[in-house]
Amino acid sequence: MSIRSLFSAKDMTEGPPWQRICEFAVPMLLGNIAQQLYNTVDSIVVGKYVGDNALAAVGSSGPVLNLMLAIFVGVSTGAGIVISQRYGAGDREGLSRAIGNCLSLAAIVSLIGMILGVAITRPMLTLLDTDPAIFEWCADYLTIFFLGSAGFIFYNILAGILRGMGDSVSALFFLVLATLLNIALDIWFVAGFGMGVPGVALATIMAQGISAILCLFKLMRMRDVFDLNFKMLRLRKDTALHILKLGVPSGITQGIMSMAMVVVQSLTNSMGTMVVAANVIIMRVDGFAMMPNMTFGQTMSVYTGQNVGAGRMDRVELGLKQGLKMALGLSATITTILLLFGHVLFNIFTTTPELVDLAVRMMRIMAAGYLCVAVTQILGGVMRGSGDTVTPMWITMFTTVALRVPVAYLLAFLTRSDAFPHGHPYALSCSLLIAWVMGAVCSWFFFRRGKWRKTAMKASAGDNVDLLGDV
Repeated sequence: MSIRSLFSAKDMTEGPPWQRICEFAVPMLLGNIAQQLYNTVDSIVVGKYVGDNALAAVGSSGPVLNLMLAIFVGVSTGAGIVISQRYGAGDREGLSRAIGNCLSLAAIVSLIGMILGVAITRPMLTLLDTDPAIFEWCADYLTIFFLGSAGFIFYNILAGILRGMGDSVSALFFLVLATLLNIALDIWFVAGFGMGVPGVALATIMAQGISAILCLFKLMRMRDVFDLNFKMLRLRKDTALHILKLGVPSGITQGIMSMAMVVVQSLTNSMGTMVVAANVIIMRVDGFAMMPNMTFGQTMSVYTGQNVGAGRMDRVELGLKQGLKMALGLSATITTILLLFGHVLFNIFTTTPELVDLAVRMMRIMAAGYLCVAVTQILGGVMRGSGDTVTPMWITMFTTVALRVPVAYLLAFLTRSDAFPHGHPYALSCSLLIAWVMGAVCSWFFFRRGKWRKTAMKASAGDNVDLLGDV
């Protein structure tokens, strides 16, 4: 394979499914890991150079940040599904309309995200009963990030477009460059200029903006695949609504997960700064542990979308089986690493022994759940790629809102003691494990019911939407 072909759109409707899945998933996994490094490096730098309170501040900002951006990132999911189906069907004009409308939607949601994000920052932190010792740091971090959120939103949507056409390498390459810049700027702003928590936020938005610009340049050089002009950029009712119809449920799914995290974060905050910091460390390591599962889920969406567009349902079934085997094998490997080397990983974030010990014990409770998440992500990816984004949304609503949140508070109530007046920290990990197990069970049940197949058959027949409709 030549270097040029490596950075080009790829047809996933031919060749061995496992090979096409790997060719797409490996660069995407590296890209997701690089993106995860943004917040992880922020945590490491402030934890080492500023202290545990700064570490807690960056971590406590996460749920608010994810809640605000989730619905906008949903547009990226919708973009990837529509692009993959139009590309798989060989519909150049429909593909061009979809790409143009995705870019216009990105501009709109960026403006909304910037204004709304800044407006809700302090009220949300107050609602979460954020510790006064870290409140201002949290507020500064979130305000700076939201003001520069256009880079984050545009990168995700542009990367979704590139991946929908089978090009996961370009997004990876640009993101790695931006991540290296983010690391350098983090250290420069915090260690060099003493800017503290605001410094890491500024470094992050600068790096994200560069990754978005690079993705846009790459897209502009792919005119052999699609056409882009002002006519294509004009929002078309059917096209935009179809993208939103597919993307909003995924955005709501992420929003629900983030809302659940916000509610649980309030419980975490009540347990004290030590538990907050331990939870931050766990979530940073968990972010990397989840990457293979999330990547396989996203890969299966694109793979399924292209094959549905091409009418190759036989390849969807075969790809599902092969993708599930690979995801479970990788998850088992990661789980083993976490169990054996947890102390080493957590020592990267802090030199406080009590903090590391607590984080390791909590992570061991969660470890087995990664296999369940692999099942949920693969099945959910196939459902989303077929056009059924609503079923995964309902599953998430049940497991994270109706199950995880009440269980977390119930376990915390039942484990109250003199040492832990607001509940034992293990309640957080146990509730998460229970939610993951039920997520896999529900996903398997609804996948077997087959609504996604009916949706896919309609899309294969071209009955999903008129992409050329005007306002």
